[in-house]
Amino acid sequence: MRTDDPAVLYLLVGPARVAVEPVQQFLRDFAAQGCSPSSVRSYAYVLLRWWRWLLVVGVEWNRATPAEVGDFVLWLPLASKPERPGTTMDRKGAVNPITRKRLLDQRYQPRTVRHSNAVVRSFYEYWIDEETGPLINPVQLARGRLGGVRRVHAHQNPLEPVVPGARLRYNPRVPKSTPRAMSDERWAEVFGGLRSHRDRALLALAVSNGARASELLGMRLCDVDWGEQKIRVVRKGSRAEQWLPASAESFVWLHLYLASLGSPLGSDERLWWTLRRRERGLGLVRQPLTYDALRAVLRRVNAMLGTNWSMHDLRRSSSPYLGDANTSANVIWPRPGTSACAASRATSKPGLAAVHQATEALAGPRRRG
Repeated sequence: MRTDDPAVLYLLVGPARVAVEPVQQFLRDFAAQGCSPSSVRSYAYVLLRWWRWLLVVGVEWNRATPAEVGDFVLWLPLASKPERPGTTMDRKGAVNPITRKRLLDQRYQPRTVRHSNAVVRSFYEYWIDEETGPLINPVQLARGRLGGVRRVHAHQNPLEPVVPGARLRYNPRVPKSTPRAMSDERWAEVFGGLRSHRDRALLALAVSNGARASELLGMRLCDVDWGEQKIRVVRKGSRAEQWLPASAESFVWLHLYLASLGSPLGSDERLWWTLRRRERGLGLVRQPLTYDALRAVLRRVNAMLGTNWSMHDLRRSSSPYLGDANTSANVIWPRPGTSACAASRATSKPGLAAVHQATEALAGPRRRG
């Protein structure tokens, strides 16, 4: 449940509506490390599922063993998620014929299970360090080929790049999926289904620079550089400020949106506002645009087109567009805000010139040495 405590906005309560002290202390330490409220909320929901599982099997949290974790991982893909407003109830799990994306179903996916294991392991690592929890961590690492647990980077050569360490023992494997990208025709359909200049400006910025939806919604008027055609966003996780170039078309729609507001905005005011005025104790005033309101905009477009596009698809479409223009990976990498250049290369594709060169080289006669 959400609380009024500015330090920890979320609280896990038991059946008697009493706060679960081990989880509350862990979340307070987690928030003190500079983690965002959304991360605290995500960790709280994972520990809520784990606590409910322990109540069902009748095991105290400090007496959990790898056996309970293994059963929990086996149960998660079979359990049904709570219903969320706004989700499509019909044909869940089917593939949309237009976007070729699978509709969300009520089952937990492998990525969710892996995230759950990581959160539960960090929870027990905290209490083991405090010397008041269990003696061993129930979420253990995978065993090596010789039967023992592999120590991460035990024989790492300092001259070689660091490779990922051992995976968790009960982590399911995640299949590698092809990068999603919206074609020009589909983008024209989505853009034509928008109702306001605000929505057109917001989505045009998202598809031109690859910024996250939360980063765009947190912008203020002073974060727009009209001369250089750049916008300033605060990156997720690192909270670093970064100026990103945007298309000229997005600035045209942004100008039309600001003109439609009627009254000019202050330099330190939020950039995105609701179109309708609502009563919040101060009369009929505009409210800051939230992520749920932005999702409602896409839901209306998806209902009209029979699609299931998301803001993440717009974000990932910017890298393939730059790849088609033969843009260097060093230019593509900073835009999505990924932690490594390899992550940007996974979502971008080579340009047409590189594809033609590779095709001609493979189709030409081979020389024998």
